Amino acid sequence: MRVLHVITGLNAGGAEHQLRLLLRALGSDVECEVVTLTDPGPVAEAIRADGIPVHVLGMRGNNDVTALPRLVGLIRAGRFDVVHTHLYRACVYGRIAARLAGVRHVVATEHSLGDGQIEGRRTTAAVRGLYLAAERIAAGPTIAVSQAVEQRLVAWGVRPDRIAVVPNGIDPDELAFDERLRKDARMRWGIADDAFVVGGLGRLEPGKRFDVLIEAVRPLRDVTLLLVGDGSVRRQLEAQASGRVVFAGATGHAREALCAMDVLAAPSEQETFNLAVLEALANGLPVLYTTCPPLDELAEPVANASKLPPEAARYREAIRRRLSTLDARSPAQAPFAASALADAVRDIYLSRTPEAAGKTR
Repeated sequence: MRVLHVITGLNAGGAEHQLRLLLRALGSDVECEVVTLTDPGPVAEAIRADGIPVHVLGMRGNNDVTALPRLVGLIRAGRFDVVHTHLYRACVYGRIAARLAGVRHVVATEHSLGDGQIEGRRTTAAVRGLYLAAERIAAGPTIAVSQAVEQRLVAWGVRPDRIAVVPNGIDPDELAFDERLRKDARMRWGIADDAFVVGGLGRLEPGKRFDVLIEAVRPLRDVTLLLVGDGSVRRQLEAQASGRVVFAGATGHAREALCAMDVLAAPSEQETFNLAVLEALANGLPVLYTTCPPLDELAEPVANASKLPPEAARYREAIRRRLSTLDARSPAQAPFAASALADAVRDIYLSRTPEAAGKTR
């Protein structure tokens, strides 16, 4: 079976890393290629290093319709059985292009649909209308990464029978704690070996509420805040921060940064999944969080994960408790494995493409 994954871009981000993990976990029985509509970025390099072709379409913006015939031609030339789209722009262009290219089997993963926003843009009537028009043209299933995303898609008007809930996955082995990585990361970022480090991991955007963490640690003299990521509010956060806040910038992979931390804090109120929380648990870190749909949807609470309101005082209190009861790193927890993600996605491909089952290799 040949599958073309269409994604908006391949810079460092949760959806982009999920695609890389999915491609790796699918293995050789599904022959995949990737096309990125815009800047390939570091994740494209990682995917290519795994031996998977990455095509760059070179779109100049959301309204660059000249990209559509190029994408149609690429799909036709590759003789793909399935087109799988990721992120808003790719879902719109990819679904339309697949239909024009004659591919009947289109799967879309909805990674980032929040309340009132999708990938940082407001969900105006025009945004919803374009999304739904493309979804109906494709006539294929949409994978929701959590039940919360499923509920939002239904509220938008997507039929429930066209939605499959498949949680994101992680690879525990590539997130495992390593003492050498911890020392190297702390040395590079100028953090003392014996410092207590609270970490924030993700794009520096308003919705992540890293301002809450800056206020939470301000009076805590023995705590360093490590913010790993980049984004539109970095300068604003730097102006708010004290001298014990380290801005590490974007990272190609989370493991080294997680190894440098003693606790991960995630005060964002809007999340479709919150991959950073699960990555931290797999690294053995205790986690303080406000919203993490996959954890909130589990029948039993996950040890070492504490849910808090997004208030500086509550995060400060929880950090103080951690300081007073310092212990060794906890056993790693990985309730969502990439292998399970790949198995579920492979089943969706085959259920929608019964004639392709004979081509599986």
